Amino acid sequence: MRHQLASLTANLSQTIIGKQEAIQLMLVALLSGGHALLEDVPGVGKTLLAKTLARSIAGKFQRVQATPDLLPSDVTGTNIWNPQSGQFEFLAGPVFSHVLLVDEINRATPRTQSALLEVMEEQQVTIDGFSRPVPHPFFVIATQNPVEYQGTFPLPEAQMDRFALAFSLGYPTEEEEIQMLRQPRGTEVQPCLTVEDILELQRQCAQVSIPPDVQTYAVRLVRSTRTDERILLGVSPRGSVALQRACQARAFLEGRDHVLPDDVKVLVPPVLTHRLVPAPGQQATKILAELLHDPVQGVPNSSSHGYVHEPLP
Repeated sequence: MRHQLASLTANLSQTIIGKQEAIQLMLVALLSGGHALLEDVPGVGKTLLAKTLARSIAGKFQRVQATPDLLPSDVTGTNIWNPQSGQFEFLAGPVFSHVLLVDEINRATPRTQSALLEVMEEQQVTIDGFSRPVPHPFFVIATQNPVEYQGTFPLPEAQMDRFALAFSLGYPTEEEEIQMLRQPRGTEVQPCLTVEDILELQRQCAQVSIPPDVQTYAVRLVRSTRTDERILLGVSPRGSVALQRACQARAFLEGRDHVLPDDVKVLVPPVLTHRLVPAPGQQATKILAELLHDPVQGVPNSSSHGYVHEPLP
């Protein structure tokens, strides 16, 4: 299984050159059973990353281009009358896939955005009073352009809270962009895992142990966002769960059977930033950076667990 996981990372690295940190965050979101929000400008490889991931796990990939005229039924599916059988038949929407890319999600109306709330949390859709489960694993990758707001509908806090991680790919370096141009076109990515393998990897990630003091440290960080005067809306308990699962997935990816304090520190920005509503004039990233370096939080003493912890710069 470790060899297959390395092959998956290699597949993603082959198409998304030089973005090892973003690739790891994407895999953390997948293995933790969550979803990912990519906040980035067009043309940096978001769609390519989603397609490569789906192809690598031999999963069904669907893409939805969000527009103001997109209807909820265009996403979840609808019942259509069949005159030959004299009955309604269900026409499945794009959500019935293993990897769903929702491109420019903030261009969809709030009504259509809300169609994703149930399926992202409960992995099922309810239409005409009947619930239908989506395939497992079910992984949503949504994108939005952070510099263009004309004709967009900001995601409500409840929608943002459904994403386990939010991050960006960023532009490549000069060397990486040259390497990208020299790469042969049309290179076919071969599947290296199955969807059953992903489910097994998710099960193994859930078994990664978390020392009690590391768990307490993570909870204190989350709870501090609810009492900070610079924050109007702090992180919900769903954020605590997402942070723990993400830490377990990162530890698993690095070949460890336990979570380190560094896992918490590294994952706090991508897991918690998008869940905060800062007060006017405040920046969520700056607030979290200060909370991470606040001695009141009490960083665990790693020596008691048999591992060495060095504070991040």
